[in-house]
Amino acid sequence: MKKIYFLFFSLISLISFGQNLAANGSFESWTAGAPDSWTTLDFNTTDLTENTNATYVSDGTSSASVNVLTQTQGDTDMRQTVSLIGGVTYTMSLDVYATNNEARARIFNGNGFSPSEYSDETVLNQWQTISFEYTPASNEDFEFGIRFYDINSNWTGGSLFYIDNLQIVAAVDPSVAITSPTDGATVPSSDVDVEISVQNFNVASGGAGDGYIVYTVDGGAAIDKFDSTPISLSSLADGSHTVALELVDNSGASLPNPATASVTFDVTTIAQVSNITALRAGTTGEFYELTGEAVISYIVTEGTRNQKYIQDGDAGILIDDTAGTLSTSFNIGDGITGLKGQLTEYAGTLQFVPSENVASASSTGNVLTPIVVSAADLITNGETYESRLITLNNVTFEDTGVFADNTNYNVADGSDVTVCRVAFGDEDIIGTAIPTTASSITGLGGEFNGTYQIFPRYASDIAAPLSVNGFNASKFSLFPNPTNTGFVNIASNNDGDMSVEAYDILGKRVKYQTLTNNTSLNVSDLKSGVYILKITQNNATTTKKLVIK
Repeated sequence: MKKIYFLFFSLISLISFGQNLAANGSFESWTAGAPDSWTTLDFNTTDLTENTNATYVSDGTSSASVNVLTQTQGDTDMRQTVSLIGGVTYTMSLDVYATNNEARARIFNGNGFSPSEYSDETVLNQWQTISFEYTPASNEDFEFGIRFYDINSNWTGGSLFYIDNLQIVAAVDPSVAITSPTDGATVPSSDVDVEISVQNFNVASGGAGDGYIVYTVDGGAAIDKFDSTPISLSSLADGSHTVALELVDNSGASLPNPATASVTFDVTTIAQVSNITALRAGTTGEFYELTGEAVISYIVTEGTRNQKYIQDGDAGILIDDTAGTLSTSFNIGDGITGLKGQLTEYAGTLQFVPSENVASASSTGNVLTPIVVSAADLITNGETYESRLITLNNVTFEDTGVFADNTNYNVADGSDVTVCRVAFGDEDIIGTAIPTTASSITGLGGEFNGTYQIFPRYASDIAAPLSVNGFNASKFSLFPNPTNTGFVNIASNNDGDMSVEAYDILGKRVKYQTLTNNTSLNVSDLKSGVYILKITQNNATTTKKLVIK
């Protein structure tokens, strides 16, 4: 059998490699008609079968026969996950045997599809090997993927492939890599630890090992380093810096196959802001520390971005944490103080990307009270409510049926029409009935390219309108306001006891009291500041701002 090798022969002449990390890469082991150790198999057991015909086997005694009958490329995946070591170069390869030119095979990194390599659709009825090199910056679980792509101009109904001999092998020559910071990163500190990964080389002093590390900072004098602990740099000026290093033998000479690494990063000063309002007024791309406390209003459990909505007394913002920097386990209602990160923006929504972990919650069990807004408020003042917990009152859905994930629904209050977007696909709102009468919607204020929206989270967020009959704000009084007398009078035109709850700017309930009509609320025990009063009477509820001097 003839094989055409792309890149692989030239690579193997320069670098020696270790054992194959792929599980069942030669498709020798099958159970119930499916190859073992593959965590994702989009094919059924009639289109993905074991082959033992030696003509179509490149390694061992069997291969996988893959019958591609769809042009929907995302439905043709085969994947498995392997653990890789940061700084080590891996060669990943697959043998492919195509029987026609209607499609081609691709191997790729499942996280972002880069790097990747396609088979040559003109090479038919013979084996070809496709491969690429990959060097992870740090230890990672790598999802190796195989996918099949139709060639639309050639497609007539299907394409039969044989695949075999998946190889994921690490180079065993000495290597060195800088695993942190990454190249091009912005570091919000003048003190930087440059973390190093050394493989297949014993770094030691006095000739006790294979040699040592030589490094430079910004092209300065060479410095010898006799271990692989981080290089700690301090008092770096704002701006760009480059660290370059090399493995050398005990005489200080370069290795036969030189092992080098370098990184260029930017250092920037981190600014402090006391609240989210000041943070939102910052410059995107810059780094900030939020010194005041913010409370988590919602944690997105769908997807891999580790997103959290936080708010304080005046504003909210979305934490977007793809890297998982906030590794501490937080809950809804937890307070976070000292959050550091970078201000970014996506589709008009301000986001905060953490640059450091926060060790623990600064408070727990906080209860946030939504701000009641009208459709007109959300349309005209949506930036004020972005990423805050709000209630959109007395609106009617223009659609019928049931709620679906990632779907926009127009909601109207008279002539004012805004958007309710169902954005959290793993919550119980999915599949529930869309109301056919006026409703209140509680959720998070959102934006997509200038269109302001509300994101309900749960089925319970869609409820009957907040009642205003006989309890209209125009028939309701709160005085004196502001007050410095230690009390505030609460009166309405209705009969019946009133339930009064007071919340501070962080949403913590600080007072609860039942009052008879036209009586006073004692606030002498509350500090100066702004509070939200939630007043309920005869099953009707309203909120008012109270200022205590």
